[in-house]
Amino acid sequence: MTEREIDVLVAGRVYSDLVFTGVNAPAPGEEVYADGFAISPGGAANRAVAAARLGAHTALVTELGDDPIGCIVARSLQKEPNLDLRYAVQHPGYQIPISVAITDGHDRSFVTYEHSGHLPSWPEDIPVRVAHVGLGRGPVPAEAAHLRAQGTLLVGGVGWDPSGEWSEELLDHLAGVDVLIVNEIEALLYTRAATVEEALEVLAGAVETAVITLGPDGAIAAQGATRLRVPAIAVEAVDPTGAGDAFTAAFMVATAWEWELADRLRLASACATCSVRGAGGARSAPHPADIADLLADCCADPDWTPVREWAGRHRQSTVPATPGALTS
Repeated sequence: MTEREIDVLVAGRVYSDLVFTGVNAPAPGEEVYADGFAISPGGAANRAVAAARLGAHTALVTELGDDPIGCIVARSLQKEPNLDLRYAVQHPGYQIPISVAITDGHDRSFVTYEHSGHLPSWPEDIPVRVAHVGLGRGPVPAEAAHLRAQGTLLVGGVGWDPSGEWSEELLDHLAGVDVLIVNEIEALLYTRAATVEEALEVLAGAVETAVITLGPDGAIAAQGATRLRVPAIAVEAVDPTGAGDAFTAAFMVATAWEWELADRLRLASACATCSVRGAGGARSAPHPADIADLLADCCADPDWTPVREWAGRHRQSTVPATPGALTS
């Protein structure tokens, strides 16, 4: 029997996020009280859970610990329909990384503790439509390059550079991915551009599709000669943690299902907007019903009709949603 094709593959470290909401980070010696608290899988789990909840067959390649908090995270992930954990290996003695996030709803601060670890091997014999890869200073990992050679579309992302260098060497390695999704700060610092529009042009010269997320201002994208801007939907934010991951996950899902670029951006924007309404990254990742409710309540723009109709058709579903065209 042939193995089912993987729609979305996410590889990376899974964290346990301890999220305190409605509070600013305290000054040294000060004690502050939060309005809310949540424990949520974080890191790579943000993207994997978000993709799975949209109905994509999603595989997560990661290392899980057998420590008490690691076991809580593992049990949480096992409850997610559509999330394939065959490549999530639980190693005895490994302590899952822990991040404490403190947020006032608009910005957040983190304290993180982590051990070194090693990711398990990526699947080699199962077709993968879209995979996410984190870009550092070197080329894409060999396993990701192998998948790409087999026809997988690679979506690249970058993280915060603690060195503060934001080396332009990154641009030399973008040829190894098909899509790049970065936020406004990352785009400006890596390209040395004065505006996000200028940064988009630099990135568009290096990858087939470049996307820059702009937080409450939505996102802009370039694909070939096409330039698009999609606004965000205004809501009251509780916790922005994981919103960028939710955006990336939804964009990957819509890409695996071969949606048009504008609708990929709209689904991604709606998914990110839903995620900021709850605490925790993976914990607040939306289902189609959440997106349907958001668009019904907050967005009457007819341009969003295809995404609205898709979400409405799948609002009761926890099984894989129908891929392909938005309107069937």
